[in-house]
Amino acid sequence: MRSEVRYLVLAGLFAALTAVGAFLRFPLGTMSVTLQFFFTAMAGVLLGPKWGAASQGVYVALGLVGLPVFTMGGGPSYLLQPSMGFLLGLIPAAWVIGRLCGKDPGRLRIAAACAAGLGMLYLVGLPYMGAVLRLYLHREIGLEALLWTGMAVYLPGDALKIAVTVLLAPVLSRRLGRMG
Repeated sequence: MRSEVRYLVLAGLFAALTAVGAFLRFPLGTMSVTLQFFFTAMAGVLLGPKWGAASQGVYVALGLVGLPVFTMGGGPSYLLQPSMGFLLGLIPAAWVIGRLCGKDPGRLRIAAACAAGLGMLYLVGLPYMGAVLRLYLHREIGLEALLWTGMAVYLPGDALKIAVTVLLAPVLSRRLGRMG
């Protein structure tokens, strides 16, 4: 029971940290570079697949019910934002990262898991972004334009977030006593 309470508290903490990460942003293109994926990756590494994904599910649910935890607010109307797919993608990204890290991951495994989780984030986010932009523009957005505006410009920042996760997660894991 005590372990479940600990996971619940830490999942809530990572949901809150992801919300804070939404407001630590740097505008770039149609969206902003934020620290949301960084906290998602940390949740996956430290909490494992179940609780890492739960933390991000709580974050997304709080935003969709109207709490202004997303970069530009919250509420059900956010479903029509081009960036909503990336928010939804945080949930399976945390699960993938936690699943691939296993119980006692080394730095290389953490990096590979985070890269796979980032791939999952883009796999969910890019098609959603394309669909919403198609709805607004009333025309098909080309794959090259979608990949550039929704992914390529963000990859350097994503690589930096993964690098910091690789450096920080093992230290925090030892402090917390590996949980995932």
